[in-house]
Amino acid sequence: MPQKDPCQKQACAIQKCLQANKYMESMCEEVIRNMRRCCEVHRGNSTCCSGFNDSKPTENKNET
Repeated sequence: MPQKDPCQKQACAIQKCLQANKYMESMCEEVIRNMRRCCEVHRGNSTCCSGFNDSKPTENKNET
């Protein structure tokens, strides 16, 4: 029997939050942070983290 993905709960929470908030990422920052933490711990053991591991929170890079 396949092992359950350790970050699936967090991935589902992101989808649920985004749907509930009309896909406004700013409304889901906490659940996205939770996913990042999970991916840091379970890097390599979670297919939900593929493509998510390397992404970092966007910083305000408007330097003039």
